[in-house]
Amino acid sequence: MIPESDVTFAGSFLDRADRLRADQAGMAVRMANPDSRVSPFWRGKPLFDLTPDGPRLAWLSAAEPLVTGCPEPMVFMGLDDAGIAHFAADVSHIAPPDESPAEFVDKRTLDLSETRKFIDLRAIMGEIDHRDAGIAAAAKGIFEWRLTHGFCANCGQRNRVGHAGWRFDCPACGRQHFPRTDPVVIMLVLDGDRVLLGRQSNWPERMYSLLAGFMEPGETVEEAVRREVMEEAGVKVGEVRYVTSQPWPFPASLMIGCMGRAETTEINRDPVELEDAIWVTRAEIAAALDGRNDRIAPARKGAVAQIILNAWVQGVLPDFPA
Repeated sequence: MIPESDVTFAGSFLDRADRLRADQAGMAVRMANPDSRVSPFWRGKPLFDLTPDGPRLAWLSAAEPLVTGCPEPMVFMGLDDAGIAHFAADVSHIAPPDESPAEFVDKRTLDLSETRKFIDLRAIMGEIDHRDAGIAAAAKGIFEWRLTHGFCANCGQRNRVGHAGWRFDCPACGRQHFPRTDPVVIMLVLDGDRVLLGRQSNWPERMYSLLAGFMEPGETVEEAVRREVMEEAGVKVGEVRYVTSQPWPFPASLMIGCMGRAETTEINRDPVELEDAIWVTRAEIAAALDGRNDRIAPARKGAVAQIILNAWVQGVLPDFPA
């Protein structure tokens, strides 16, 4: 099957060390330790060092003024092999969203130059070092969750950050709130040597991808695959296999990659869901992945759709029996 190291946002070089999150005193010591490292985020964008080998997460000392002056509680990301604590900090307070970081950050001791920038994670996900990507995705997921879950869903009181950044606690009713993850099925639906692709009207010109959709309560993964394909394309799916998964912090999904065997091939597209749906041969997909197909372009590099299609073209995924 697909190696985990081939999936963007899967894995990191840190031990998440959940066992340490409840120790508030110990966490305070780590946060104050200048040796601790902090990854700053501005409006959901991580800070990257643009090295000759590609973008790498920029890690600041916990003693940096940008870090010590941060009004938002940091998130404990884990420990490296040497036992050094790593955190993520939301530094969005340093400028409103309509200003460029390059115009103000240098006034606050953080050097932004041609080699250090806040960059949208989705824009460069195909270039990020695998060990950095998982950390960046986890931190972004936490910060996105904080933006939309600041009040207790039980009583309406403003929540407080707890458990080293990984939980909200309600001071009024005591309810604990944990980061949400929304499961999404994304499927390689096959009819022999053909795959079913769809496109939405707001996608870039010629871009097609695998069909996908959110799971519903009380559904198995297999049921969700069959339902989504039938709803969007009118194609009946039989056997379903799990392929791989990808954290997708835009804002809080887990992409569950599957293969499905098509039992019917006539497409009856839902025009609300899809602008187009087509069957494409393996040879055409190979050409598209190489940039040699004038009719279709694949999903962006780093997305699980392209990872699955590439594995299928290369024969990594076993075909369904004829």
